[in-house]
Amino acid sequence: MLFARLKGTWNKEAAVSFAQRFKAQAAPLVERPWGHVVYLDDWDLCSPDMFPVIESLVEWCIDNNLKRAAQIYTPSAMKRQFLDRMVVEEMGDFTRACFDCEEAALAWLESELENLDHK
Repeated sequence: MLFARLKGTWNKEAAVSFAQRFKAQAAPLVERPWGHVVYLDDWDLCSPDMFPVIESLVEWCIDNNLKRAAQIYTPSAMKRQFLDRMVVEEMGDFTRACFDCEEAALAWLESELENLDHK
């Protein structure tokens, strides 16, 4: 499982830097199905020029065996809109879910990954 805590307002440069670091940290996980937890309460909205960077990162993750992603943040229609634009909800074996509670997100992710191991 890979954990990320996003903070502040992002532009394209911040997204590129994050994507590079994320891929480096995810590289050891890609041989088998893996999950991702992202904490978004401290992440502010972003400039549209970063959307393609994050969309490309999501594609890379899915192509490299990411099966589940749990996003954690206090409910926000605007934040949800931005995230929905950048990250697919389902694609192939990949599923993303949003939570407002870390405990629920981790329980869901652990259960989902365990179920994948038994398939």
